[in-house]
Parts: sequence; C-alpha cells; structure tokens
Amino acid sequence: MKNESKDVSIEINKPKPLKFESELAYFNRTTDIQTTIDTLLSGEHVLVVGFYSNGLDLLNALQSYLRKKHPNQDFQEQRAFRLEYRKLSNLVLIAIDKHKLVVKKAPLIGWLQKLYPDSDDFLLSFPQIQGLNSAWQWYINGVIIPVLRNKIHPYYGVYFPTRFEHLQLFDNWLKRYEGPKKSAIDVGVGSGVLSFQLMKYGFQKSFGTDMNPNAIIGLQESMKGTKLSVKIELSHGHLFGKWEKQTELIVFNPPWLPTSNDIDRLDEAIYYNDKLFSEFFQEAKKRLLPDGRIVLLFSNLGQITNVTKEHPIEKELSDQTRFVLDRHFKKSVKKASTKTKRNQHWRSSEVVELWVLKHK
Repeated sequence: MKNESKDVSIEINKPKPLKFESELAYFNRTTDIQTTIDTLLSGEHVLVVGFYSNGLDLLNALQSYLRKKHPNQDFQEQRAFRLEYRKLSNLVLIAIDKHKLVVKKAPLIGWLQKLYPDSDDFLLSFPQIQGLNSAWQWYINGVIIPVLRNKIHPYYGVYFPTRFEHLQLFDNWLKRYEGPKKSAIDVGVGSGVLSFQLMKYGFQKSFGTDMNPNAIIGLQESMKGTKLSVKIELSHGHLFGKWEKQTELIVFNPPWLPTSNDIDRLDEAIYYNDKLFSEFFQEAKKRLLPDGRIVLLFSNLGQITNVTKEHPIEKELSDQTRFVLDRHFKKSVKKASTKTKRNQHWRSSEVVELWVLKHK
C-alpha cells in the first residue's frame, strides 16, 4: 500500500468568503426583528452590526418564528424545521477584517487566521461563524472520548462522536478479537477514533480513508511527530481511497440515516445516499482476505423514526451473494440529554449495532 499520509495536494474544505457590491440590509439592537425576518423570508441577506449578541438575538427570534410554523415534534417535522432554519439563517451575515469579527464583544476564533491566512475584509454567514467558534473550542481544548486514553482534537469540518455506545460495542469486540492484527482498513476515518481504538488493541497498521479533506489534513497535523503517524496511513478518497491490498479487518462506521435534500460536507457523515452500501460491499469483497472480517457500526435510527423501512446491512445479508453474518451485537442508547432542545423521544427505542460479516 502506498503511503498517502503526506499528500499535501488536497485543499481544505472551508466556508467560502463572501463579498457584496450592493449595500446590505443591516440588523442591530434598534432594528425591528419581524421586519428583519420578513427580509430573510424574501431571500435577502442581512448584515449583523454593533454587537455579536445581536446576531444571537436574531437567530433566536428566527427559531421562535419557525417553531410556530413547525409545531409538531415528530422526526420529519423537526427535519423540515432544521432545513428551513439552515436556509434562512445562512442569509444572516457578519463581517471579518484582519482575521477578526467586525462587531463588539465577539469571540476570537483562531480558524479565521488558520483557514484564511491570505484573505481579509470578507463576510461569512452567522451560523458559519458559530460553527467556526465551536470547532475552535473543540480543537483547542480537545474532546474526551471514553474508549480512548487521550483527548482528540478534531479539525474544523470533521465529524466527531458525541455519543459513545457504538464505540463501546467496538471496544468490547476488540478486547475479545483473536484474529491477526497485521493491518486493518478504517473506511471514513473521520476524527480517527476507530483507528485509535485499533492501535489501542495492538494492530500494527490502520489504513484510513476519508472523502473529507479536512479529516485527512487534521489527522496529519495531530499525529505529526508521533508513532501514530507511522502506524496510521491516510488516503483522501471515496470509501477505500487508494488502498487496494487485501486486509484481515475492515471497519466502517457509516452514516445512519438515508440522505435528505440540501446536505453539506459534514452531513455526509450523518446521511447516506442510495449507492453507498452497495458500493461499499462490492469494494470490500475485493479487499477482505479469505478469513477476514468486516465490522460495521450502525443503528436502527432510520427505522424507528420512520425515515426508512430498509436496513442496508440486513439487505446485503439477505442476498447472501457476498457475505454472511458472523456475529451481531446490540446496545441500548441512553436517553437524550435534558440540555438538548430537540424532542428525541425515539431514543428510548434506539439501539446501536455492531455487525461482523465474513465471506460466504
């Protein structure tokens, strides 16, 4: 396998700087909120001026407006609420100059310097700034993952787990794994958690892939100068990337929900399209050694929220042309945090799943 971990040709995925020639409507403490919401509903942009908190007030008012429009708490209506909120909130803009926000009492966000070293005097949407700010805090302070010894420091735009039951399932499986540990392929390496777990349990090599360039760039940076940079090799690409050689273990934590409209890069870690699983199993067949195993981490979320009736792993096994079931484990999910604003009543019925497949 060719080492792609030093590939510097890939470009960072980041919010595109905006510039407007015409004058924009603006919002400050004295602006009428409903008039501003009407401006957003007409598809026009609005620039936040004065204080950073003005943008927060506007977005809170927009959420209140949309909750009245989408009062039901079922999964489908909450998704509709989020889609409309995303569309309208991204019309709310804020100015950046010399890598700082041009409003008072604004947070200092290191990504503005790190991601835009040669850019100055531009605009981004307020939700993008919120995302950059949160991502900077996670990047600087690190995130505790219960199954790992050390914190991870996720790069901007890279999905990282905030729920851990599926990782605990994988950790328990690895504890009992008695197969060879020469190499594994981690499909959709993301923030690196599964590969770090593989290293924790003695695997010599993990070949990680991801179609998100930020995942590759972020892991290159975080592992630089450590033993992990030799043990975990990376390839930017879809599914298996450039890794062709057969291996004894393939691990994959795919998205758990069928795709929705208007998704962004980060959502590709959450929603799967109708081709993902068929392509994965087709390519995995070529790369799995005769006695090897595939481990998939999944959930029944799609079924219990009535988003889909089809379970993609069960569908693959029902065909019995490529793989058969070796082991199957389930774990109930903890109730949603009382801090969340979303109604996640379905969590009481959700289970995460670990599927172990082998060649037919």
